[in-house]
Amino acid sequence: MSARRASQQKPWPMKWIVLAIVVGIAVYTYLTLHYRKPGADYRPYEDFTKRANIERLLNAGYRRVETTAERPADTAALLRSLGPVATVTNTPGGLPGGLAGTFVDAPRLPDTIYSVSPPRQATALLPYPISFNCSVSNQKEQLGGAQVFIRANTVVIVTQFESIAGGLQARTKDSTVALTIPGGTLPVGRTIITLAANRGSKQWTVDVK
Repeated sequence: MSARRASQQKPWPMKWIVLAIVVGIAVYTYLTLHYRKPGADYRPYEDFTKRANIERLLNAGYRRVETTAERPADTAALLRSLGPVATVTNTPGGLPGGLAGTFVDAPRLPDTIYSVSPPRQATALLPYPISFNCSVSNQKEQLGGAQVFIRANTVVIVTQFESIAGGLQARTKDSTVALTIPGGTLPVGRTIITLAANRGSKQWTVDVK
């Protein structure tokens, strides 16, 4: 008798099944968007690269500081604000050996640095501005940022360039860059600073008080 009744029960109408699916998707979407933790998507290779770079930097005795690098709107005003500049000398291109080995992916350095205008004195707690002219290897690269690497009283500035997406390109391979090292970054005392480039880096000494 019970088997006969079960066989006589009608299945759910299709519209109710579709409605249940739609409601379920809506509830899941709301909960996902509402409770999902903010932040960038997980990128395994980028995360691995960052961890590996940090570990290698620590092993080599360096600490890293992010800094700002931009193309100034008024270059003349920037140069006037720098005050007396340090004596700049040429040094072999590329990254110093101890620092070069810390990168999983080598940064894209400027190809050539023509001139640098760095103040010859600095106050430890204040920002340290630098202006320099450089060129890249082709017009498909643009300024992407900069990092500062410190070990004892030596500082290496790594200005990074990145590819321009699509079919666009820069009007020229030359750039004037305004770079500012944050206050509290430079070690107190006589500090040697190197601005890295592929075909010859620039180096100077600054007295940090």
